[in-house]
Amino acid sequence: MIRTRAEKEALESQALAPYAQKAGESAGRAHPEPAHPHRTEYERDRARIIHSRAFRRLEYKTQVFLNGTGDHLRTRLTHTIEVASISRTIARALGLNEDLAETIALAHDLGHSPFGHSGEEMLNGLMRGHGGFEHNEQSLRVVEVIEQKYPRFRGLNLSWEVRQGLQKHPKYHRNLPEVTDSPPLIAWPSLEAQIANLADEITYYSHDLDDGLDFQLITHEQLTEQAVWQESAEEVRGHFPDLCGQELCRYVIRCIIDRQVQDVISTSAEHLQRANLSSAEAVRLHPQSLIQYSPALLVANRGLRKFLYANLYHHPRVATANQQACDLLRRVFDAYLANPGLLGSSALLRIPMDGLHRTVCDYLSGMTDRYLLEEHARLFPGHQPL
Repeated sequence: MIRTRAEKEALESQALAPYAQKAGESAGRAHPEPAHPHRTEYERDRARIIHSRAFRRLEYKTQVFLNGTGDHLRTRLTHTIEVASISRTIARALGLNEDLAETIALAHDLGHSPFGHSGEEMLNGLMRGHGGFEHNEQSLRVVEVIEQKYPRFRGLNLSWEVRQGLQKHPKYHRNLPEVTDSPPLIAWPSLEAQIANLADEITYYSHDLDDGLDFQLITHEQLTEQAVWQESAEEVRGHFPDLCGQELCRYVIRCIIDRQVQDVISTSAEHLQRANLSSAEAVRLHPQSLIQYSPALLVANRGLRKFLYANLYHHPRVATANQQACDLLRRVFDAYLANPGLLGSSALLRIPMDGLHRTVCDYLSGMTDRYLLEEHARLFPGHQPL
């Protein structure tokens, strides 16, 4: 039996919570398109993201450690897949739209530059006075402007709810670019977008611990002072007292993820019950986020984040390699500004619309770590800083 889009939308209306964002109630797209016979709007959006060039390039972009420095280390792609998985789990448990939560998760890092957060900071500095650079804003720009697949419009023409969900920070109160007939962006995005936001945090807290231990930049002994680690470690020891070494650490991290997800589900369910919301629009008008950690876990996560910045992200072995890589990024940026003819043909066409600095920034931010290294070697033969 073939299930039609209309049947899927009817099932959503019956099965999802009243405050879930249903595909059949989407505010639509900037450029109207005929409905698909079998796929809902968010299923279409998910497919457009997965088939985009920007999504494929995530495989070769740094998460924390430079791409290629270890076979088991995370990349932007593996991080994104993990975020999508956790997003679906939380959304399903709360009776929300799994397709929308997953779609936002899959797109949330499309705008990340090469060389991770160090590359983002470098690009932001290079773009000072020209609008700056921030990867969440760039993810929105990728899907609205940079991806070129359809002959009638720039970008992927994603639904309004997905594009709103990519604006990670609720302080933004502006209409989305090139949209004149969509609802105004108000304080809070959908619950599904809020889920993707916290799933991102849960994922990088856990996998950065995993990668840091694997790379021997942090130790099990250092982590015993962190409440997030200690609580799960005690649970594991209770069940498996003989577990030790890497096996212990890996299972503790697995338990940390499960504990964080369960905490978000139970805490958010309590908030939703108290809020007594009747629609997805009521979520946007609610005075605060409803997808949250418990107060105790929020405090513990802040401590873990502080620990990771001090001991992992700013570790000399990480920081030195990233700084060397960012020096390459700066040199290539300056070379493109001095000679725009070095840019690709499609990028050159965007200069009259977007300006030289923004076009160069878009071009560089879309590069993988590997391609930027190759481009630097082409432009500066004989210069080998890495």
